[in-house]
Amino acid sequence: MSSAVENLLGILDLEPLEHNLFRGNSPQVGWQRVFGGQVIGQALVAAARTVEGREIHSLHGYFLRPGDPKVPIIYEVVRIRDGKSFTTRRVVGIQHGQAIFSMGASFQIPEEGLEHQFEMPEVPPPEKLPSEADLKKMFMHMVPEQVKRYWERERPIEFRPVDLLQRYASREKRPPFQNVWFKATERLPDDPRIHQCVLAYASDMTLLDTSLIAHGRTVFDKDLQLASLDHALWYYRPFRADEWLLYVQDSPVSGGARSFNRGNIFTREGVLVASVVQEGLIRVRD
Repeated sequence: MSSAVENLLGILDLEPLEHNLFRGNSPQVGWQRVFGGQVIGQALVAAARTVEGREIHSLHGYFLRPGDPKVPIIYEVVRIRDGKSFTTRRVVGIQHGQAIFSMGASFQIPEEGLEHQFEMPEVPPPEKLPSEADLKKMFMHMVPEQVKRYWERERPIEFRPVDLLQRYASREKRPPFQNVWFKATERLPDDPRIHQCVLAYASDMTLLDTSLIAHGRTVFDKDLQLASLDHALWYYRPFRADEWLLYVQDSPVSGGARSFNRGNIFTREGVLVASVVQEGLIRVRD
């Protein structure tokens, strides 16, 4: 197993401190704040550790303060309700005595019912798209030094955007849609909860960027202040996060220095397994 995937699994393996209390650490990679997907994934791990016999079907989180990667995050789980079919938990991430993240999560006993879904769009398969190694050769000279250092490191999740020009290079204002394939770079353990947490981790990547396509902007623009404000995720069907998943994203609206972004996640066979919604800060600074 690669060191990047091993580190990701280590980050998601929280240390139990006391009943309903867990501690998570952050990778020491030089970022000024903790990656939002990490906090979502760790909070989901904390909630799931207090639930048996039921699977996560939705979570709703709010980013309250920037996370400090230099110190651990304490996750406190409140057992709101254990019903006949559904279990509800609230998780608060704490640093320096203050809440940095708050999340509600709901778990359900598996049931059968009516089924329908949107169709997956027709896109090239991931094997016909440039790999991350190819993208580094094409775009590494364009990115800021801090981002370059991040790309040069081994990463646990690989992304392959369907439209490279739209994703990285265009300054043309376009409709805010993008499709991105992603998966863990190594095989993961078979535990379904690990795959759910890895998907939660990855779902915070690329989504906020979708709104910038409408303005001909990118995450590398120095006059933009970008941050996730909230994050909601729904799970529908089983999947593996170490097999290719298509992240179909759009941004219906932006305004008030905020953008609204949505995503549907499909297996390569076209099965819709999860949906994501996020509001983000896109503040233009002088």
